[in-house]
Amino acid sequence: MDFSIVVGVMGVAAGAAGGWLLNRIISAKALAESKTLAERILEEARKEAQAHKKEIILQTQDELYKQKLEHEKEVKEREGQLVRKESSLQEKLDKLESKLEKATQKESDLLAQEKRLSHQEKILGEKEESLAESAQVQERKLEEISGLTADEAKRVLMAEMESRTRHEAARMIRQIETEAKEEASKKSKEILALAIQRYAGDYVSEQTVTAVTLPSEEMKGRIIGREGRNIRALEAATGVDLIIDDTPETVILSAFSPIRRQVAKMALERLITDGRIHPARIEDIVKKCEQEFEVKLRELGEQATFDVGVHGIHAEIVKLLGQLHYRTSYSQNVLQHSLEVASLCGIMASELGLDVKKAKRAGLLHDIGKAVDHEIEGPHAIIGYDLAKKFGESKDITHAIQAHHEDVPPKTVYAVLVQAADSLSGARPGARKELLSSYVKRLEDLENIATNFDGVSKAYAIQAGREIRVVVDSDAVDDDKTHVLCKDIAKNIEENLTYPGQIRVTVIRERRAVGFAK
Repeated sequence: MDFSIVVGVMGVAAGAAGGWLLNRIISAKALAESKTLAERILEEARKEAQAHKKEIILQTQDELYKQKLEHEKEVKEREGQLVRKESSLQEKLDKLESKLEKATQKESDLLAQEKRLSHQEKILGEKEESLAESAQVQERKLEEISGLTADEAKRVLMAEMESRTRHEAARMIRQIETEAKEEASKKSKEILALAIQRYAGDYVSEQTVTAVTLPSEEMKGRIIGREGRNIRALEAATGVDLIIDDTPETVILSAFSPIRRQVAKMALERLITDGRIHPARIEDIVKKCEQEFEVKLRELGEQATFDVGVHGIHAEIVKLLGQLHYRTSYSQNVLQHSLEVASLCGIMASELGLDVKKAKRAGLLHDIGKAVDHEIEGPHAIIGYDLAKKFGESKDITHAIQAHHEDVPPKTVYAVLVQAADSLSGARPGARKELLSSYVKRLEDLENIATNFDGVSKAYAIQAGREIRVVVDSDAVDDDKTHVLCKDIAKNIEENLTYPGQIRVTVIRERRAVGFAK
C-alpha cells in the first residue's frame, strides 16, 4: 500500500477521533450548565412558592382577625341589646309591682269602706223602722183629730192637688204655646237668613236699553248714512231700534230682547272701530257677531257648569244655559237664579246625606226650558223635561225638572229639593218683580202676532213696545199688500192685546240684488 495513502487514512481517523472527543467535551459542558440552570430555576421556584405560601397565610390570618373583630362587635351589640331589654323588663316589673301594691291598697280600702257602708246601712234600716212607727203614730193622731181615715184624707188631698195642678198646667200650656210660636217665628227667620247668607249672589235687573259710546259726534252721521240707509240696515239686521238724540257721543239701543241688544252692540262697536259703515258691511258684521255670540253663550254655559261642579252635560244644553244669562224671570236673571238653586240644592242634599252632585245638576237645569219657551209652546218645566230627556239626562234629573212647578207630582227627594230651593230663591224679598215679566211677555206676544201672518219673515218690537217693525218677503208680498197687511196686524193687536197708549205698526218691504265682481 502506498505510504501516503496510509498516512492520509490515519490522518482522517485521527481527525474523526478528535472531533468526536471535542463533541463529547462540549456535550458534557452543556449538560453541566443545564443541570446548574435547572437547579437554579428549581431553587427560585421553591423560594417563590415559599413566599406565596407566606402571603396566603398572612392574608388568611388577616381575614380571620377581621372576622374575629366583627364577631366580637356583634357579640357586644347583642350583649348591649340584652342589657337594654333586661333593663326594660326590670322597669316593667317594677311598675307592675307598684301597680300591684296600689291595687292591694285599694282592695283594702274598698273592704274597709264596704264595712262602713254595711254599718251605716244597718243604722239607716233601724232609723227607717223608727220613722215608720212614728209615721203610723202621727197618722192615727191625725185621723183622730180630723175625723177622716187615711184613704179619705188622701182622696181629699188628691182632689185639691188635681184642681190646683190643672189650673197651673193650663197656665203653663198657654205660656208654652206663646213661647213656641215666638221661637218658631224666630227660628224660621234665622233659617231663611242663614240659607240666603250661605249663598251670596249678584242680581242684575235687566233693562231694555243699552248705551254705546261713540268716539266723536261725527260718527252719528256715519251711522245714520245717506238718507238713513245705514241705520235702517242695522235695525233690520238686528231687530233693535237705534235712538240717536242730543246725548253727546252716545247711541241708545232699544229692544226688549237682551240677546238682540248684545249682538247689536257688538256689531255697532265693531263697525265704529272698522270705520267702513254701509248696508252690505253691516249685514256681514252682524252675521259674524251672531256667530261669535254663539261661542260666548257656550262659554257662559261652560262657566256655569264649572262653578257648580257639574260635568258631562250635552253641548246643546250648555249653550241653552248660556242663553239663560240673557233671560229674566220677574226681573231676576235666570242663569243666576239657576246657579243659586243649584247651590241651595247642594247644601240641603249635603245636610240630608244625599248625592250632592246630582242635586246640584237638577237645580242647575231646572229652568232650562226658559231658554226656548218663547219659541216652543207649553210650560217651561215640560219643555225643559223634554230637552233634558232628549239630550240624555237621567230619570231623577228629568223628573226634578218636570215636577218643580207641580206640573206633575214629585216622586223623588231630588224633585222636592228643587221645589224648595226654587221657592227660596224666587220668594226672598227683592228677588223678583212682577211688572217687568208681564211687560216682556206682552212684547213677545206682540212679535208673535205679527209673525203669524203669511209673508212675514221677521218682526221686532221696539221703542219699549210702542212700535212693531215687520219685515216681509218681497216675493210673497207686493207693495199693495203691505198696506193691507199693516192694517190687519194693527187690528189683530187691538183685539188680542191690552196695552197703554198706542202701538205703531211699520211694514218694510225691499228688494235687493247682490253681485260679486271677480
